[in-house]
Amino acid sequence: MEVDTCTAEESQQDELQDTVMPAHTNIKDIKNKSRRAKAFVEMKREKRKKKLQEAKEKKKLATKLGKNAPPKKQPHTIESLREKDDTMVEEEDEELEHEEANDEYASYFTKSYVPKILITCSDNPHTKTIAFIRELCRIIPGAVPKWRSRSSIKKMVKKATDNGFTDILVVNEDRRIPNGLLVIHLPEGPSALFRLSNPKLCKDIHRNYNEITGHRPEVILNNFRTRLGRVVARMLGALFHYDPEFKGRRVCTFHNQRDYIFFRHHRYEFKNTEKVKLRELGPRFTLRLQWLQQGAFDGDYEWALKRHEMETSRRRFFL
Repeated sequence: MEVDTCTAEESQQDELQDTVMPAHTNIKDIKNKSRRAKAFVEMKREKRKKKLQEAKEKKKLATKLGKNAPPKKQPHTIESLREKDDTMVEEEDEELEHEEANDEYASYFTKSYVPKILITCSDNPHTKTIAFIRELCRIIPGAVPKWRSRSSIKKMVKKATDNGFTDILVVNEDRRIPNGLLVIHLPEGPSALFRLSNPKLCKDIHRNYNEITGHRPEVILNNFRTRLGRVVARMLGALFHYDPEFKGRRVCTFHNQRDYIFFRHHRYEFKNTEKVKLRELGPRFTLRLQWLQQGAFDGDYEWALKRHEMETSRRRFFL
C-alpha cells in the first residue's frame, strides 16, 4: 500500500504559489514607489493597446459598411466650441456673393488681370530677412524683389501703381528676425498688417530652396468663416496666379485656426495610383491680423485688434 509522502514544507510552498496578491484598483493605494511606477506604466500600456484595438475595429467596420458607416465623432476643441458671431458666413449667402462680386478683388476672380507682386522690406535688412524674401519670391512665381532705398510706403505705392504692380508685400523685422507682413492691394486697397511669427526657412527644416520649381502653385484657403475672414482669404489668394500648373504638384496652404493663419508649402509625391504623400518644401510661418484698412495705406480702418477690449473670451474668434 502506497503512502502519501508530501511533507509539510511542500504543502506550504503550494499554498504560497496559489496565493494571489490583492489587485489595487487605484494606483494611489500602492505604497511602494517602484511598484506604483511600474503599475502606472502597465496601465498606460494597456490603455494604449485598447485604444489602438478600438481604432482598428472602427476602421474595419467603416471599410465594411462603406457609405453607411457611422460618422466620425467631432472632438471637443476650442475651435469646435467657438462662440457664434453675427458676421459668420453661411454656405449660400446671396448678400455676401453680391458684395464679393463688386469688391476690389472681383476683377482678379473673374481673371481680368494677372497678379504682379512687388516684395520689399525695411532699410538695412538682416541676412535672415533677405533669405525670407528670396524664398517668398520662389513661392510666388513672377514676384519682383526691390530694395526699400529709404522710400516711404506712400511713395512706393505710387511708383508701384505706375509700373503696373497689383500688390505690395513689405516684410518688417525686429531683432534681425522677420516679424511683420504688410499687404497692400493696388491701386485702391485694401491694406492689412499681419504679425509674422515662427518663420522657418527651407534650411531650418532641412530642405533646399532650389527644390521649389517655377510652376504656379495650387492655393488652399481653409477655415475662414466670417466676413472679415473672407476678405483676408481673398487678399492672400489674390497674391498667386489664378491658374495653377498642376504639373508642378506644388500647393500653398493658408489654414486659419483660432485667428492664427498657418502657412505651409508642400509638393505632392505619388508612390502609385492609390497612395500619395505630401513633402514639405518650406518656408513656413504664422500670421495674425493686426488691422485692416480701406484704400492703399491711406484710408479708414475697417478693423483693428485691441486685445484687452476684444479678447473677452477664449472661444471668441474674428476670422
